[in-house]
Amino acid sequence: MTSPGTARLLWSLAEPFHALTYFADEAAAAFDAAGLRGFWSGYFAGRAAPLGAVGPEVVTATFVNFAPDFVARRVPAVWEAVTPAVALEARLSGVDGAIRRVLGEEWTTSEHAVEAMQLAATAAAAVDAPGRPLAAANTAVVVPGKPHLVLWQALTTLREHRGDGHTVALVAREVDGIQAHVLAAAAGRSDRAWLQKARGWDDACWDDAERSLTERGWLDRGALTAQGLAMATAIEADTDRLALGPWQALGAQGCDRLAELLRPVRRAVVAAGHWPAGNPIGAPDPD
Repeated sequence: MTSPGTARLLWSLAEPFHALTYFADEAAAAFDAAGLRGFWSGYFAGRAAPLGAVGPEVVTATFVNFAPDFVARRVPAVWEAVTPAVALEARLSGVDGAIRRVLGEEWTTSEHAVEAMQLAATAAAAVDAPGRPLAAANTAVVVPGKPHLVLWQALTTLREHRGDGHTVALVAREVDGIQAHVLAAAAGRSDRAWLQKARGWDDACWDDAERSLTERGWLDRGALTAQGLAMATAIEADTDRLALGPWQALGAQGCDRLAELLRPVRRAVVAAGHWPAGNPIGAPDPD
């Protein structure tokens, strides 16, 4: 029987593989060649492209944890440089090159890659789309039928499904993007400096969020209170629970097998240096 812990484990195993699109040199080169200059232009165009040529309001609302003015400095300007279709082509091209280098040409068509693809695709086909805009948009992305690319897209759909559920958990408790970061830093899951730099929040916004959470009784001099710890724990528990549906469709045996297949993939990505320590994504070490 699958449990919320299954959803968290599979996310932690799969996230570095997905994140090749952010941290691999091939990804940066592909976005640059398409006309998207600089890391953040590639990031916002590549991740938002399944939604279409949306404006900064939609990107801010769906990504949730970025400062609005940080988003607005790149969106909608990225759509003047490329169409969403071109951004998706660049995203896939960069991932393709990175996977081939990190895991080797032989792995991309190996029995393990094919099996992982089939398992992940089964789970991705079971995502519940209502209230899940990023997941729903990614279900419509069609990639060539190469095992490593189908696997990457399936795991991407699943991680966006999880992220959409995390947003639901935050909104239900009236926690906005910057407050979510403050809670994560207070819980020791991430670092304030990393989060501010990578998500565009200045000191004034951070301090305002701390004051708000202190007034709610969740923080005391920047540290989690018992109530704050309970709320932070509940948000993470709800995120795991809301992410569970596709993994239940795959079944316990399928989940266990996919986890087994993804462990060496994760190790290879980390060993290649494409999963920076302390990065702001926050996926835990499965070990």
